[in-house]
Amino acid sequence: MEKILDLITREAEKAFAECGYDEKYAKVTLSNRPDLCEYQCNGALSAAKEYKKAPFLIADEVAEILSKNEMFASAESVKPGFLNLRLDTGYLAGYLREMQKDKERFGCEAAKTPKRIMLDYGGPNVAKPLHIGHLRSAIIGESIKRIGRFMGHEMIGDVHLGDWGLQMGLIITELAQRKPELVYFNPDYTGEYPKEAPFTISELEDIYPAASAKSKEDEAYKEAAMQATYELQQGRRGYQALLSHILNVSVTDLKRNYENLNVSFDLWKGESDAQPYIPDMVQKMKEEGYAYISEGALVVDVKEESDTKEVPPCMILKSDGASLYNTTDLATIVWRMKDYHPDEIIYVVDKRQELYFTQVFRCAKKTHLVGEDTKLTFQGFGTMNGKDGKPFKTRDGGVMRLEHLVSEINEEMYKKIMENKSLADEEEARKTAKIVALSAIKYGDLSNQASKDYIFDIERFTSFEGNTGPYILYTIVRIKSILAKYNELGQKVEDAKILPAKSESEKALMLEISHFSAAMDSAFTETAPHKVCAYIYGLANALNHFYHETKILAEEDKEVQAGYICLLELTKDILEKCIDVLGFSAPERM
Repeated sequence: MEKILDLITREAEKAFAECGYDEKYAKVTLSNRPDLCEYQCNGALSAAKEYKKAPFLIADEVAEILSKNEMFASAESVKPGFLNLRLDTGYLAGYLREMQKDKERFGCEAAKTPKRIMLDYGGPNVAKPLHIGHLRSAIIGESIKRIGRFMGHEMIGDVHLGDWGLQMGLIITELAQRKPELVYFNPDYTGEYPKEAPFTISELEDIYPAASAKSKEDEAYKEAAMQATYELQQGRRGYQALLSHILNVSVTDLKRNYENLNVSFDLWKGESDAQPYIPDMVQKMKEEGYAYISEGALVVDVKEESDTKEVPPCMILKSDGASLYNTTDLATIVWRMKDYHPDEIIYVVDKRQELYFTQVFRCAKKTHLVGEDTKLTFQGFGTMNGKDGKPFKTRDGGVMRLEHLVSEINEEMYKKIMENKSLADEEEARKTAKIVALSAIKYGDLSNQASKDYIFDIERFTSFEGNTGPYILYTIVRIKSILAKYNELGQKVEDAKILPAKSESEKALMLEISHFSAAMDSAFTETAPHKVCAYIYGLANALNHFYHETKILAEEDKEVQAGYICLLELTKDILEKCIDVLGFSAPERM
């Protein structure tokens, strides 16, 4: 189905052409004065200059044509030259009936030429617990992935683990001190290594910070860790086996934590997966004259004439020949292009890394690691702050673990549900609290433009009123309750259909529903999940306004009542589709 705005614009184009004016002036937009009209066209103001004619005279002619069109209830010319349009209720009802026939997409057209898009989001380090700094990447990336899939594209999510470098050497060194008897530290051992890891996730999470602290105070300890890192990267068998254990234990725990956020990844690749591609990549950059030595380091110039501020060279290897994050990220692009040939790679990372990714992207383009037609996109996100406007911390000033934050909000939602006494069963209340808490976290984040900092306010985010996840879920549950009561009355809607609106609030709801395709398309094109949030907030408000003004179950005309029920079902289905692409769901009761 075509977007309703496109259909309206097409009729306006015909009217402009019929009056002898160029169709380019016929662009229709949503009205910025909904009290006056539903759609508007300001093209007559621009056309006036070309046709040397007063804009209101042009608007008068076009309005006369459009007022005869069955699509419109009214088409008015307003000085100095605005066109104010209102849709016919019968036409609008017919459009919604067509949407309702498409149970999966509600008339939203899938991409005619699907793209393969890789998403780099997550970025956790192995052996370290997820903390709130990982929240935004996971939530935003997951939603972009889901929106892209809904729009018909092949979206591939990669967690991109931090599993290389000194942190691995630190863990090995500390483990060697704590458990020197382990066979992994015997360089002469040639047998099979144990299948079970010699540590739990709790032990592993204690080992890394302890090792990191020691390395800052003890130079010999740090030297030992650097040596262990070198031997690991040179392929020492025992250390490679330990790396496998570290990865298995860490990834199992990471998957559990991400699952609690309803976040999943198609690929669990890490920095270590890029290492085999580095030697050939570096050699190619040297041979083709892109890389050169500067102050002992190997670099590639990435500045451009149009730069308004300095963009330093992209460093490929340090003076001692060691690789850096730049090296790993570039090598990661190499394997992604080799194995997947994506049309685009989107990086969902902290916006403070923009300069770094500018260097990496320019280097990848300049050295032809990607083709001219491959898009590299930086999706930077802002900081999640506390009420004091500073980065969110625990009460004692530390960085909060992600699972503790989720647990805290689960508990807050459980208390609210129990206070409302809406659910008597404790088990159901706990389960519902978990669902609603996730909506509070995700919607609280996604309703903000990704690039902006925002205040993480648990009290506001868990409210059942206002622009919050729980409010959206409450609206869905309200519809479910009405539909259940309708069914209990023994009513059926098999032959029923959405009817022309009988009130302004009903028409307002129908207009909101009709904008679904445009909202989804805009959210994907601009990689902007907040557009979906804005859409469903408007839709939920329109539904609740209609509900409060309309006696749905008390309506005596059964055909009218069945039409209301059809409208409610469509609203519920679209709201549920939208929250699914945002990464959460609705309970049956609240």
